[in-house]
Amino acid sequence: MAEIIQRDGTWTFDGDTLRLVPGRDKSVSLLRKALGELTVPLTALAGASFEQGKKTGRLRLRLRDGADPLLQATGGKLTDGADPYQLVVESDRYGVAEYFVDEVRNALLLDEVPVSACDTYLLPGPAVPLSVSAGDGTASFDGERVRLEWNWKTEEAKSSAGTRVLALADIAAVEWQPAVGLENGCLRFTVRSSPTKAPPKYDPNSIELWGFKKDPLMALVAAAVQARLPRPDPAPPALEETPSPPEPPAEDSHDALLRRLRELGDLHRDGVLTDEEFTLAKTALLKRI
Repeated sequence: MAEIIQRDGTWTFDGDTLRLVPGRDKSVSLLRKALGELTVPLTALAGASFEQGKKTGRLRLRLRDGADPLLQATGGKLTDGADPYQLVVESDRYGVAEYFVDEVRNALLLDEVPVSACDTYLLPGPAVPLSVSAGDGTASFDGERVRLEWNWKTEEAKSSAGTRVLALADIAAVEWQPAVGLENGCLRFTVRSSPTKAPPKYDPNSIELWGFKKDPLMALVAAAVQARLPRPDPAPPALEETPSPPEPPAEDSHDALLRRLRELGDLHRDGVLTDEEFTLAKTALLKRI
């Protein structure tokens, strides 16, 4: 088992599943805290990486396209701090982070996990019912209906029609956009019977977001709805597709594990790994030999 414990959160990997628990530090984003613990199957991953910095580094997981409704709904627009698949790592744990990445990569290789897009969601998305207030309204979702309620900051042209209730069957798409610069963001629902190109400020199927602290929480509503919408049909393959070059043969796994044992011993001797971390890492490696 591989585990890394930081103020930003705790990540644990048992060879089949990753358990991501957000930290309780005040710097941890509201979105990650609201999501809580995530259980990510190895089959949902496309890769892992670690980037070192002068004071802190960043551990990243890359998911397969279509594996998580949250990433599908937000379209890569989450900030680094709000992304649940990133972990800030203190400099004294760089060795542990590198070992964690090696363990995930080795498991992906040994299990031959594909990097292609998923045809079904491998994560369930946020639990329902849920309700979030931000921007010019409140969005609630019970698994069958979306309810949009307005506040005193809502444009009168939009609020005059009163509370909006959208049946899940009537929703064709959902998107979440953060506020960027002078451009406001939104939580927008595309409704089959009344498509519109109106700005979120006037669109009765949208909540306008102004860049405040709670805006990312609207992504939870978007993800919960996304998880329950029919998935679009995959694009047909290109008529002429250039085959990908063959990947180089993987290094013999036995030799690779022996090399990792030597590296772990060096990290332990240099004080990068504690006695407990070294024992856990060594035990996990020896089980594979």
